[in-house]
Amino acid sequence: MTLDALLADGSTTIAALAAFFDGKDHAGRMEALSRTTKAQQKRMWEIAADAPAFTLQDLVPDSVPPLTEVIHHGRNTLPVFNFFQKRFARSADGSETAFGYNEGGTRWLIGPGYFVAHATAGNPTWEARGAWVVDYFMVPEGPTPAGWPPIKKNSQGLQILVYHHTRDFMRKVSDHVSIGMAFKNESSLNNWFTLCREER
Repeated sequence: MTLDALLADGSTTIAALAAFFDGKDHAGRMEALSRTTKAQQKRMWEIAADAPAFTLQDLVPDSVPPLTEVIHHGRNTLPVFNFFQKRFARSADGSETAFGYNEGGTRWLIGPGYFVAHATAGNPTWEARGAWVVDYFMVPEGPTPAGWPPIKKNSQGLQILVYHHTRDFMRKVSDHVSIGMAFKNESSLNNWFTLCREER
């Protein structure tokens, strides 16, 4: 069954969606996600409400050392610049957090869009959206992987137009695929995006 058919079927479960992606290699997952529409991403978000909770290991597997880059390939359904990367690393201080930035064709213009990713536990409103949040209200305070751009707060420069006061809430879809929904100042932007983690 194709991804289009799965997402069009009102009875599709998260187990069926996970099995679809787990049955493909990285190239197959990327190809399927590259054509998703806004309506399909919304449907995927709704199905993922029943998924196992998103965890730090979905961002950066336990086998990856701290301060080591893990790339997640992103697809959104905005009018332009639909493809991007979120690059994550595990913190060096042993905390259960990760951090990262956005890589893509707009970084030279709007900046890296640094963030800290953390659990939503303890905030019932956030927990209902997803177990983890990519939080642009925060930027990393410690070292970052070699070669990453300088840290810049999201209240500076043109970053303010995209990342300032923004949070992306995450839900698990499969072992490598996740779906996010963007909020600004606690209001939904009615936009979703998929991420597909590279194998290391």
